[in-house]
Amino acid sequence: MSEKAVTAPGQHPHEPHENLGQRLNWLRAGVLGANDGIVSTAGVVIGVAGATPGNVLAIATAGLAALVAGAFSMAGGEYVSVSTQRDTERAMIAKEKRELAEMPEEELRELAGLYEQRGLSPELAQQVAEELTAHDALAAHAEVELGIDPDEYTSPWVAAVSSFVAFSVGALIPLAVILLPVGESRVWVAAVAVLIGLLLTGWISAVLGKAPRGPAILRNIVMGGATMIATYAIGLLFGVAVS
Repeated sequence: MSEKAVTAPGQHPHEPHENLGQRLNWLRAGVLGANDGIVSTAGVVIGVAGATPGNVLAIATAGLAALVAGAFSMAGGEYVSVSTQRDTERAMIAKEKRELAEMPEEELRELAGLYEQRGLSPELAQQVAEELTAHDALAAHAEVELGIDPDEYTSPWVAAVSSFVAFSVGALIPLAVILLPVGESRVWVAAVAVLIGLLLTGWISAVLGKAPRGPAILRNIVMGGATMIATYAIGLLFGVAVS
């Protein structure tokens, strides 16, 4: 069978349509998780380096602790958040099932009304509602009324693992670079690496969100730079006080 024969109507060959929005959302969340890992870990290691510039063990210990704590915190937060979202989705679907079983005529009129609100004429809206109801009433109501795919709930484990990995990868940038044997230049080398990483995550997030690249990159660099300056200054103050 030719490739054209198995292509769905209205689609081009090799063009991804199925669940594209959800995949982009997960990818965008991964980029943001990596961004958080870069900024938060950079703040910790640069702050400790400011307080104890020659103590590589202290810098490594603080950086590793920041990576582990941040990754688990991100993963736990995503798991709880997405689990709550999934429970809510399931409850809404269960309620819709009951309504379809108990009052099908009212639900049909509701569906037709929703299509009218989207711009269809009353006659066409009624026809579309009847045909979709005959095909799969629950799927039709879930999509139009609730914005949910009843066959594909969000996964809290996928969200948790993705956030854990993304944060860890981002955190490794400042942690690995600041431990390089570059002597007193370690803070500046790490800062440059962090800014490059933030430039990339800002650019990627803008591309995924189809937003202007410049403002997204600038926001990332300004916030990351401000974080490093603040934590380095705090580290210097504590270093002077301790010494």
